[in-house]
Amino acid sequence: MDMPVIMPVAIEMPETSVATANDLKSRLRLHTQFRSQVEDEKRDFIVYLPPMYDAQPDRRFPVLYMQDGQNLFDPETSFTKGNYWHMGETADALIAAGEIEPLIIVGIYNTGEHRIDEYTPVEDKRLGGGQADTYGQMLVEELKPFVDRTYRTLPGVADCGLGGSSLGGLVTLYLGLRYTWMFSKLAVMSPSVWWRNRAILKTVAKIRRKPELKIWLDIGTREGQRALPDARELNLTLVKKGWVEGRDLRYMEVADAEHTESSWAARVAPMLKFLFPPR
Repeated sequence: MDMPVIMPVAIEMPETSVATANDLKSRLRLHTQFRSQVEDEKRDFIVYLPPMYDAQPDRRFPVLYMQDGQNLFDPETSFTKGNYWHMGETADALIAAGEIEPLIIVGIYNTGEHRIDEYTPVEDKRLGGGQADTYGQMLVEELKPFVDRTYRTLPGVADCGLGGSSLGGLVTLYLGLRYTWMFSKLAVMSPSVWWRNRAILKTVAKIRRKPELKIWLDIGTREGQRALPDARELNLTLVKKGWVEGRDLRYMEVADAEHTESSWAARVAPMLKFLFPPR
């Protein structure tokens, strides 16, 4: 079957005035050194609040938890300094246009040298890893309850999403399938399907009953020889398990897109529109 390819278009980041940038900055809440009882590492995370958060004190909001939080909102903390996702600016613009449901976004920082460990479901003999279960336990049992206590969230499964790119996309799919009672929306961007001989494909293939998960899956056509066929195989495996393109699955191949923060930044808007449409 033919695979959908989205041809490259000129994607403009939202224009940001000084006043707008300052307003966004005032709504980003950085939490440092979050202490876990199940992980040895202390962890930072950042919370984006929608523009009307303070003005509507009785309103609660859905939440999207994102991996690699340092790459989302701040050009100074991004993996490649200055090259970040512009996620706050994009969410603000989509909310103002009425194109998405206003939401809270939680960017969970990775812990640097241990990123491979926390974002991989199984250990690889050569590369190590395999501590995604512990990371998931921290997220579900400790960090999410803290966010729900601290901010006006809609804590139920119908209003909770999880997302990430690369290894962050891999762990997103793995944890989303494990915690179906916690997450109902997944942003699986350029996932590292290749990890441990494509073990995630076996995980999906073993699903006995399709969960109620809405999945955004994407890949760029210039992400390496393995990435594109692996993403296609993952998409087909999901379809075989009952996901339906356009209903609870959106698969996108982006021509000429690379494995970079700027490429993922360009796909934030369509991802948010699919997972968090206006009510």
